[in-house]
Amino acid sequence: MANKKSKKVTVQQRKRWFNVVKKIIKFRYKEPKFIFLGEKFTTGSIILSNHEGTDAPLTLEYYSNVPIRMWGAHEMNSGLVPLYKYQTKIYYHEKKHWNLFLARLFCLIASPLTNMFYKGLNLISTYKDARFIKTIRESVNAISNGESIVIFPEVSDKGYLPVLEGFYGGFALLAQTCHKHGLNVPIYVSYFNKKKKIYVVDKPVYWNDLIKTGKSKEEICLQLLNRCNELGQMTFENDTKNARCDEQLIKKAS
Repeated sequence: MANKKSKKVTVQQRKRWFNVVKKIIKFRYKEPKFIFLGEKFTTGSIILSNHEGTDAPLTLEYYSNVPIRMWGAHEMNSGLVPLYKYQTKIYYHEKKHWNLFLARLFCLIASPLTNMFYKGLNLISTYKDARFIKTIRESVNAISNGESIVIFPEVSDKGYLPVLEGFYGGFALLAQTCHKHGLNVPIYVSYFNKKKKIYVVDKPVYWNDLIKTGKSKEEICLQLLNRCNELGQMTFENDTKNARCDEQLIKKAS
């Protein structure tokens, strides 16, 4: 079980200018109905979610009940020129399937604004090389301080799909490192259904319980990927009104 002593949260507050920006664009991200199949998010946890473009990240930024830090590709944290290249080629062209010329044209306006916004989010940069150890170190420190780490681990080479095709294993390395540091961190698997405006959050699991099954990191990643897709396929009675789950689905989630 997790340590039940309350953690002293020493998070860095969002800058005042950023809170003003958030208020201006908040109308774009309506509050969804959060459906928790277990307890609500706790401080110092790992939250795994599908991405859904900007909708899932900013929905959690606005409406999460705990202070969060998000993982983001290091290009998003590396200044305007790297961000422009990343947004045009990777995000809008490859993931969202925009015409490359239109993506370049749009990002002449969008990239300066999102560059400012990403700075306000205080993202934790991720890397595909040995610098990833910096990501892990910063994330462990944030968790120790009571912040929850939000990770969008889906393999999105074909775009953001309703049924996720894979999970990258970086979150497993983070959970494993926390375990080595004596932090029994709850892991919440969640799925944001943009059309229905519901965010389904599974009951938390713990790394030490997962490894007791004898599964490898790859097998654990596949298990949590499948669970994420199951959450996305669940149906609920009057889901945006009273979030009362179908009885069979409650049993399935138990």
